[in-house]
Amino acid sequence: MKKHDIGIIGMGVMGRNLALNMERNGFSVVGLDVSCEQLRVSEEKFSGKKISVTNALEEFLQLLDTPKKILLMVPAGDPVDTVIGQLQPHLNEGDLIIDGGNSHFKDTDRRGMELDAVGLHFIGAGISGGEEGALWGPSIMPGGRKEGYELVKPILTRIAAQVDDGPCCAYIGPGGAGHYVKMVHNAIEYGIMQLICETYDILKIAFKMKADEVQDIYCTWNDGELNCFLMEVTAAVLGKVDDETNQPVVDVILDQAGQKGTGKWASQNAFDLGVAIPTVNAAVEARILSAFKKERVEASRVLHGPPIQFKEKKEEFIESLRCAMKLTMVTAYAQGFALMREASTEYSFDLQFAEIARIWKGGCIIRARLLDSIREAFKEDHELVNLLISPHFASMVNELQKDLRYAVRTANELGIPCLAFSASLGYIDSYRQERLPANLLQAQRDCFGAHTYRRIDKEGVFHTEWQERMK
Repeated sequence: MKKHDIGIIGMGVMGRNLALNMERNGFSVVGLDVSCEQLRVSEEKFSGKKISVTNALEEFLQLLDTPKKILLMVPAGDPVDTVIGQLQPHLNEGDLIIDGGNSHFKDTDRRGMELDAVGLHFIGAGISGGEEGALWGPSIMPGGRKEGYELVKPILTRIAAQVDDGPCCAYIGPGGAGHYVKMVHNAIEYGIMQLICETYDILKIAFKMKADEVQDIYCTWNDGELNCFLMEVTAAVLGKVDDETNQPVVDVILDQAGQKGTGKWASQNAFDLGVAIPTVNAAVEARILSAFKKERVEASRVLHGPPIQFKEKKEEFIESLRCAMKLTMVTAYAQGFALMREASTEYSFDLQFAEIARIWKGGCIIRARLLDSIREAFKEDHELVNLLISPHFASMVNELQKDLRYAVRTANELGIPCLAFSASLGYIDSYRQERLPANLLQAQRDCFGAHTYRRIDKEGVFHTEWQERMK
């Protein structure tokens, strides 16, 4: 019986496309799925290729070479534990399980320790790039024991996107490091998507632009410094016309967004670690607000904003909006890397930030021209605490903040919501302040709760009796 190099459990679109990617790069694959429909589609796609499919676990395992390498492409959460539980009794010491879904990094930590205790390798691999990336080359972020990664490294590095300085796959770190970095990747994605949506809203409302007019602007932006996959996707979306209504498809889509968890997880983890990521938080909150469609419709009938009267020069404002978009994108990346820096220390991940920036340059959803400069910033200063204070990006902040202020001020004056733009500006302004009003906050806390405070002129912890000033 011919043995296969790797097995994939879960023959949905992502699992199927990864199988095709692996086969095209010289690896034989066996796929497992309990869905008859998924197997039927898979068999059609895999015709004539070195890929087998089955719905029987025993046959699947018999078709695998040793040590067995099994990639799970199943929904995060309980399904991962269920499949691992089904596999474990049939695996031998030294076999490898890879979780390629968007699992929570703490679940990955737990699973890794449990499987390590019985002699099995476990890798939590963040995979970014969507369906097309899976087929033609994603960005892959594997974490876990390095011995486990070495077993599958030849496959992962071959199927990953290839850029000028190597494959977009690298060992991230121990335990749940790979899934942690993927979580932050998705959080940055949340932020950039919301920033693009806010520029679209400003252009649409302030200038009454049609979708194809905004598309032209995004195409121009994507040809320059703002070149990124998300800008490219947005331009493509805005150009699509609905066959039924002959309207832009975007105009007939309900304005309610959902979230699968990674953005929320990042916000929750940032609060736990004490790291400010307000652009990401604003993006999560914007999605939450969008879900209250019925309430918003009712509110729109009784709550009124200012008249939409744009009196500035259109071309000048659009250029400022482009500059503001560039600066806020940098801010989203800066917050993500700041969060990873704190996590690297807290969880002993030993993350290599220049390398993370490099593997995000191709295949993934947040690939962008800016990542070259981000990588260089971390290569020049391995101890860099925040991108905004690196020479290149500090110069950008100082030069472009006027454009961001102009964009936020204009949106506010017109009553156009810009949660992520405003949060980005607030982050920059807060981060650059030598002194913030937290001194007053500490005094308030000490006054009503005797929480104490520290002084700027001497060491120690102090408390003041404030009551006589409250009489």
